[in-house]
Amino acid sequence: MPLFLHFLSLFSLFFSPSNSLSLTSHSLSQKPSLSSSSASAKLPFKYSNALVVSLPMGTPPQPMDMVLDTGSQLSWTQCRGEVNGKLVKPGITMFDPSRSSSFSLLPCNTSLCIPQIPDFTLPTSCDQRRLCHYSYFYADGTLAEGNLVTEKFTFSNSLITPSIILGCAKASTENRGILGMNTGRLSFISQAKISKFSYCIPGRSGSDPTGLFYLGDNPNSGKFKYVNMLTFPQSQRAPNLDKLAYTLPMKGIRIAKNQLNISPTVFKPDPSGSGQTMIDSGSDLTYLVDEAYNKVRAEIVRLVGPMMKKGYEYASVADMCFDGAVAAAAGQGIGDMWFEFENGVEILVGKGEGLLTEVEKGVKCIGIGRSDRLGTGSNIIGNVHQQNMWVEYDFTNKRVGFGGAECSGLKA
Repeated sequence: MPLFLHFLSLFSLFFSPSNSLSLTSHSLSQKPSLSSSSASAKLPFKYSNALVVSLPMGTPPQPMDMVLDTGSQLSWTQCRGEVNGKLVKPGITMFDPSRSSSFSLLPCNTSLCIPQIPDFTLPTSCDQRRLCHYSYFYADGTLAEGNLVTEKFTFSNSLITPSIILGCAKASTENRGILGMNTGRLSFISQAKISKFSYCIPGRSGSDPTGLFYLGDNPNSGKFKYVNMLTFPQSQRAPNLDKLAYTLPMKGIRIAKNQLNISPTVFKPDPSGSGQTMIDSGSDLTYLVDEAYNKVRAEIVRLVGPMMKKGYEYASVADMCFDGAVAAAAGQGIGDMWFEFENGVEILVGKGEGLLTEVEKGVKCIGIGRSDRLGTGSNIIGNVHQQNMWVEYDFTNKRVGFGGAECSGLKA
């Protein structure tokens, strides 16, 4: 289970210029496309450790696999004719710009190619063709670089986005692109003028790894329970705060019927931004600051300590793990786990053996790691704890909704 996706989502934490943008300043137009109440697109996605959705890119559309990541801003995809064969894995699907009448390269003199402006936080430069070149260097050493371009997306119900600024990768160590879905001005949803989106992630242990993704209105939203996102003024300066993330007012954690003795302040950003609680589809695991992690671990030790795998730590971040032979008994001994938010909203993040996720053959762990091991002081709710529920991001009302569902049984 690679940590690559988590580092994708944390990118904005390592590049602080994005923090100069205010969450409250990202107004979304109510013009046509997907922002009108009657317009929506429904797409299936494949789920293992990531949400991989195929989007119709270009004119005529070419299906491109992209990782749905609510923790990233810039979207990018692999482009044919620009690939360095030494870096890109063979046999991957690449976008062919020569087949699209709506494709356009951005020149160096575009304002977005000026380094470190609020709209674009990644290192940019001017290449030999006088085109805008970008570089993505992730914390785990992953590389993605290429040219900034504009392109349209056409959905099956004839909905067409405006021209979207995204990256056209000519070199990458990954074989899938990224669909950047945070609140930044260059995210896909902001540029496409989408007022809301939602997804339903199937359980990993099920036979069907297919989930469902809505751009626009979700017909199930009448049953959702909502929590208001925390927003931050543009003038606020905090080195550890990601203003472009979806920040939630988390209050506590309950295991079975036991309310853990964790101060609610642990889940709120302090003056430096540490303690921020984000929900992130691009992070595989959930990460907690030490005070919260230690309380969860102490309760797990109390319940099933003798069954834990001694001396084992997954990826140097998670140590609440079990051998596969005792995983079912351990899950039964733990019971269920709930994350609690303001307004009385709570979500079931795992029950019994379903609370455990396989990290390598024969080893299962509670999918929670220590965030300080990654150099961040944030709490991050990863996709492992968003299974079998609808999660809706409502920009218009600045809120996130949750609704229980059997996600593997949904049809696009």
